[in-house]
Amino acid sequence: MTLYRQLLIFTLVLFLVLFTCTWIIKLQTTRSFLEDQLESHAQDTATSLGLSISPYIAENDIATIETMINVVFDRGYYRTIRLTDLSGKVLIERTLEVVIKDVPAWFIHAIPLKTPGASTLITAGWTQKGSLYVESHPGYAYKTLWESIYDMTKVFGTTGIIVLVLGALGLRALLQPLRRVEQQADDLCKKQYTFQNKLPRTRELRRVVVAMNSMTAKVKKMFDEQARVANRLRKNAYSDALTGLGNRRYLQGQIAARMNRNNGTSVKGAFLLVQVHNLLEINQEKGYQRGNQFLQKVANCIREATRGLKNSALSHLSGGSFAAFLPDVTEEDARHVAAAIARGFAGLASEDVGCPENVGHVGGVSYEQVTSLKQLLSEADRILRAAQNQGPNTWIVELLSSEPTITPRGEHEWKQLLDQVLNNKEITLFSQAVVMSSNLKQLMHKEILARITLPTGQMLNAGIFIPLAERLRRISSIDKIVIEKVMLVDSGKLKANELAVNISPSSLKDVSFTAWLLSNLKQMPPGAPKIIFEFAEFNATQELDILQDFAKEVKALGHFIGLDHFGQSFANFGYLKSLQPKYVKIDRAFIDELKEKDSDSHFFIGSLTSVAHSLDILVIAEGVEDETQYQTLCDLNIDGIQGYYHDRPREL
Repeated sequence: MTLYRQLLIFTLVLFLVLFTCTWIIKLQTTRSFLEDQLESHAQDTATSLGLSISPYIAENDIATIETMINVVFDRGYYRTIRLTDLSGKVLIERTLEVVIKDVPAWFIHAIPLKTPGASTLITAGWTQKGSLYVESHPGYAYKTLWESIYDMTKVFGTTGIIVLVLGALGLRALLQPLRRVEQQADDLCKKQYTFQNKLPRTRELRRVVVAMNSMTAKVKKMFDEQARVANRLRKNAYSDALTGLGNRRYLQGQIAARMNRNNGTSVKGAFLLVQVHNLLEINQEKGYQRGNQFLQKVANCIREATRGLKNSALSHLSGGSFAAFLPDVTEEDARHVAAAIARGFAGLASEDVGCPENVGHVGGVSYEQVTSLKQLLSEADRILRAAQNQGPNTWIVELLSSEPTITPRGEHEWKQLLDQVLNNKEITLFSQAVVMSSNLKQLMHKEILARITLPTGQMLNAGIFIPLAERLRRISSIDKIVIEKVMLVDSGKLKANELAVNISPSSLKDVSFTAWLLSNLKQMPPGAPKIIFEFAEFNATQELDILQDFAKEVKALGHFIGLDHFGQSFANFGYLKSLQPKYVKIDRAFIDELKEKDSDSHFFIGSLTSVAHSLDILVIAEGVEDETQYQTLCDLNIDGIQGYYHDRPREL
């Protein structure tokens, strides 16, 4: 029971005790007063009437006596008037039945009134002639007592209601700071740091609020410091301080992770090498500050050209060399990006930030097979030299392999393939176990992986066709089919209570899709497995507002959200406080580096784990392949692992 209700009930009980005591005292005093009045009234009447009839009883004038008694009795204040002689013989008697009007019967039975009688001797001179007995009628006394008690109860009842209402309002106002403290404590448990700017006037409550604000500030400071350390470690190890892009190490890790994903099958993408000219001349003639500004503008050109592509990895290699790794894109996409970078160079030339005409060139390759960074750099450099011979600000993109392509090349072919998949629902589901690092036999959940099959029989993973589905606006339909199939999975046979499903934030922009999804989640039976909706970190940070609203809806229904490929983007970790995912899965690019004993990834993963655990977020490592990685991750306090070290994807 809340303190508010306890205080309100306590106040009401005190009022009821006060009312009951006052009511009983009032009842007793009023009843005693009325009984005394009845007795005094009867005695006075008996005495005065006895004196009045004494002369007539000496003369034995019974008629006159009867007339005098009738006059007194007819006033209605008496129950009995009786005249008897010395032998006890009744000479005259008048009796009135006790009929009490306007008083409830239960009140009369519950609170009896004594109706005392009074007697007096009738004398004639010095001789006793008889006696006169008078008993008052209790009707008026009952009516007076009832009206008195009724009026008092009504006044106390009205006062009680007023006290209850005013007390409730007063207590609510007085306890408002405590409710804000309670909400503040709940927010703190959810890792949301709120402060009370308005301090209560009550000294004790003010101290409580000040203490809560101080504690919240300290906890927030601790988390922010942890997040800053993790961000600083990541930026120092994987980013270029001048341009804000990744460095060569970051690029190498992203390429290795992409090539090793899905055991090296069904990979495709593009690699662009960008080279600017006359950087040395700019530094010598206009100063290093102007040269640094020039490189920053080149980096912005590359960012703008790749803004629409997800999972792209941009890097400043050295001096005037940049690279753009574009996984899961077609050759046509790569050409669009290269052309956009070249147009950006033309714009820079007009701004006179470099050479008047020739800013740089782009050379790129598209691939459909597992390729090393060394090979990509070699081929891209060769093509870049060819582009430099074609004139200022030019670009060339070629296919890395001369073998016949086995995947669709153009958007038209992809559109036909995806439409066929949607019409026939030709999506195959695989599952891969995610287990606790402390106990590999303890299952955390199973991740559901989607595949489609080409007419040639080749099976493509989601990393290949999902980017095209998003661009062709088929992604929400594909996500719907996948979720429909997941909802039909027998969790008993799969031996998993939680299933993780990757969906795109782009699908959440489709109002009909979101409404359909939430409706189906509400209709799931109680024993059905819980669904964890996974989002790639890079995509999630781009659509954070939409994702936060979606997270509140699914959490209210008992499901969860998670972040995949965590650490791939350079977003600040602060958004984790508001999003509160169930877990984050560290991108395998950082896990791969654990094979090297002196890798900075140890410090980055350790600090990331500390930040996540402070928010009650689990940390899972994806792409774990060998014992060395596993043991290192256990030392870094990772909660779970996923990868070929423990389990390979299996078709459902």
